[in-house]
Amino acid sequence: MDEVVARSLAKWPNVPAVYGWLELDRRGNWLIKGSRIGNAALREFIARNYDADEHGRWYFQNGPQRVYVKLAYTPFVAHYEGQALVDHCGRPFAPVLAFQDDEGSVLLQGERAVALLDDRDLERYADRADELLPIRRAEVEARFGFVSDPQK
Repeated sequence: MDEVVARSLAKWPNVPAVYGWLELDRRGNWLIKGSRIGNAALREFIARNYDADEHGRWYFQNGPQRVYVKLAYTPFVAHYEGQALVDHCGRPFAPVLAFQDDEGSVLLQGERAVALLDDRDLERYADRADELLPIRRAEVEARFGFVSDPQK
């Protein structure tokens, strides 16, 4: 968490949370009210201050205010940069297990959370499909302990 965010939390501890404003799409793009955030500094600020609460609801700590994120699927989206797998926040992502859901999406279980593999990288898993564990999409949230729509 950014130092400025931590200081504002201490100064204003009871600011109400926001819902329905910020989304994470299936390719790891941040969206504000449906529009992709193009400003790199803002995307990086959100990524540095992205976390989950005790109920598995992911949020962006915007100063003293929690902005809960509606997830298109999982809390993280992983993609390849060269041979390295990174999450949508730009951090290295080391999967411990790989799954394929009933819709053909590949999910990667990391130490902290699960990530959807960006669909542009699916070809890397095409010849390894028999190594992927099957999972039903309807089971993903409960299995990995997150909430895709914090307003519900």
